[in-house]
Amino acid sequence: MNRNRNRLILNIAQVLVWACAMLLPAGVTWLISGDSVRFNMTFWSSFRMLAPICLVYLINYFWLVPRFLFRKEIVWFIVLNVVLLALLNIPSFLPRMDIPEPWREHVHRRDILAFRIPTLISAAFFQLVFIFLAIGARSIIRSNDIQYQLQEEKRKTAEAELTWLKHQLNPHFLFNTLNNISSLTQIDPDKAQESIGELSDTLRYALYDTDTDKVPLSGEVAFMNNYIHLMQLRCNELTEVTTSWEQPSGDVKIAPLLFISPIENAFKHGVNARMASFVHIGLHPEEKDLVFTCENSTFEKSGEDHIGSGIGVENLKRRLELIYPEAYTYEQNEKDGVYSVRITLKNLLG
Repeated sequence: MNRNRNRLILNIAQVLVWACAMLLPAGVTWLISGDSVRFNMTFWSSFRMLAPICLVYLINYFWLVPRFLFRKEIVWFIVLNVVLLALLNIPSFLPRMDIPEPWREHVHRRDILAFRIPTLISAAFFQLVFIFLAIGARSIIRSNDIQYQLQEEKRKTAEAELTWLKHQLNPHFLFNTLNNISSLTQIDPDKAQESIGELSDTLRYALYDTDTDKVPLSGEVAFMNNYIHLMQLRCNELTEVTTSWEQPSGDVKIAPLLFISPIENAFKHGVNARMASFVHIGLHPEEKDLVFTCENSTFEKSGEDHIGSGIGVENLKRRLELIYPEAYTYEQNEKDGVYSVRITLKNLLG
């Protein structure tokens, strides 16, 4: 709606600029002399000079350029502009009516050769210049429209990916967590009850509290903490899981569910039930930046299921690029059996 209103304002402004250009010389004449006759003469002189140029520009801007040139109908665009220029310049070839009839044709022929043809060429040149100005103005607007549409498509894609991420939490995560809680009910009923509360909070946050572009960092940290505790239910005593949350002061907000993919990948690829494993997750400020880190052990896997190469990681990178353009860094590294991810949100803390 705002974009359409801005476009309307821009179009009206262009018409008003042309109207002011025609009225300005006459207005100055009126202010200096106060003579209505001189005002009329100056106005009509300016009108005769500027009206053809104005018509050429506005007709091209509003009709010929978007209707023909941008639709690759170049022949029609050229033909219609030739016809337009011819119609606007026909008066240059008409005999002057203020000369007596016997002399009119003779004077008219000399007038054309001596004065009107050079004037016509000059006028046509300026009209061509304003045709190119109309093309330029329309091209800029079209380029902005294309950029706006691309941004809208990216925004919709990011929203779809966020929705996908929310629903991704539901099926396999919910299934595995409920199975683990079911096992806990026989072994540790208190732990099972606590896990049910964490699961409830996790799902409530993912489904209802993330419907905005940005969420409070404190809520996101609480969500990640609950999520990690629930993922730990799948781990045995061979797995070491540590978290470090250093939240900055102030009302800091970030995009929702931003760090879930690295955490999920860490538990998916970094935990082995038969070997010593670890997952270390942290969040801390560095001056004006907010830094998320995730490290986990790695194990050889067959096939193409490698950590850091899944759809979740690609979606995360696209979301970062869209939400924090040129204001983030994403680093991943695998060395000596340790896979690490470091995400820095720059200047987030102001």
